[in-house]
Amino acid sequence: METIMTNKTTSSKAIELEDKYGAHNYHPLPVVLERGEGALVWDVEGNQYYDFLAAYSAVNQGHCHPKIVGALLEQAQKLTLTSRAFYNDCLGEYEKFVTNYFGYDKILPMNTGAEGVETALKLARKWAYEKKGIAENEAKIIVCKNNFHGRTITIVSASNDPDARKNFGPYTPGIIAVEYNNAEALKELLKDKTVAAFLIEPIQGEAGVIIPDEGYLKTCYDLCKENNVLFIADEIQSGLGRTGKLLACDHENVHPDILILGKALSGGTYPVSGVLTNNEIMLCIKPGQHGSTYGGNPLACKVAIAALKVLKEEQLSENAERLGKILLKELKQIQEENSQVVKAVRCKGLWAAMVINEKDGKSAWDVCIELMKNGLLAKPTHGDTIRFAPPLVITEEQLMECVAIIKKVVAKF
Repeated sequence: METIMTNKTTSSKAIELEDKYGAHNYHPLPVVLERGEGALVWDVEGNQYYDFLAAYSAVNQGHCHPKIVGALLEQAQKLTLTSRAFYNDCLGEYEKFVTNYFGYDKILPMNTGAEGVETALKLARKWAYEKKGIAENEAKIIVCKNNFHGRTITIVSASNDPDARKNFGPYTPGIIAVEYNNAEALKELLKDKTVAAFLIEPIQGEAGVIIPDEGYLKTCYDLCKENNVLFIADEIQSGLGRTGKLLACDHENVHPDILILGKALSGGTYPVSGVLTNNEIMLCIKPGQHGSTYGGNPLACKVAIAALKVLKEEQLSENAERLGKILLKELKQIQEENSQVVKAVRCKGLWAAMVINEKDGKSAWDVCIELMKNGLLAKPTHGDTIRFAPPLVITEEQLMECVAIIKKVVAKF
């Protein structure tokens, strides 16, 4: 009888391979995932976990959503890439669908979030020189302190995180930082007539789910309008249902001049990003001035249409809004019962942060390791803050199971 050899790896073997052959630019939790479905994932040994990171909100629609995977498989058997040297039969359909969906004239398709941010910055500068009349090479972009927009040289030039910046200089000029959640400070900087744009995350994700005061975004938007400055919203992590609305800006009825999307635009199935804006801004870019070999490829177009349909059909924004209220209430209760361990909790939709009081050498990382051992995967940011961001397909029953795990682990500390 023929023996079937399986090539199944173990967790330790997979970790060892990455350590030996991969760059050491990440510090993952020691769990090796093999399969995912909805809000659940399984490691190579078959242990089941709740995914409470959702690939930094890329998997809002849940792991391996059959409609999104179906769209990918169907298109993958027909045509995957043409480059933009030729037309393909999917891009126009996608462009019409996505611009109607978000209420813009045009989209410029790219692949990754960082490319989306770079595209928005290039558009803002081009518009500043050709429409606003700023002298060439004089345009400034205002960003917020403690932002996270990606990892390119220009984007780390806009960061004040020493890990992101140190030894990557010289930095791109023309970037000014302002205090987040401080509209007065922005008002002061906008007196400078060479400012082209204000780039903001409506909620700062990497900084630890920092939620600004109510009215802040609208005030910033109005200040930009008064000063003929573009309001650019980086909704790569905060958008697409995560905060309980389609976009985080929708909580204040702000329609950004330039909207950057990525991550859940493909439901975690394929790298897809895009920048949406109106003709006056978008048409500043002419053939040959910006692009990407893979941007707008047929696979990406079909996957993104499916991912956006799932968001609406399954009312995932509404689910995030409803369950987010429950999650916040439960996390506050955990904080009250364990005030020695939990310093603060923040939550908007299904996007939460728990700030851990480091004591006796125990940190947020240790709490995450313990959560992992109990079947829940989350990751710390900035040392003391644990982010919780489950896929938006999670049910109330599943959420309560997760709350019980968090409660149990925190009490142990």
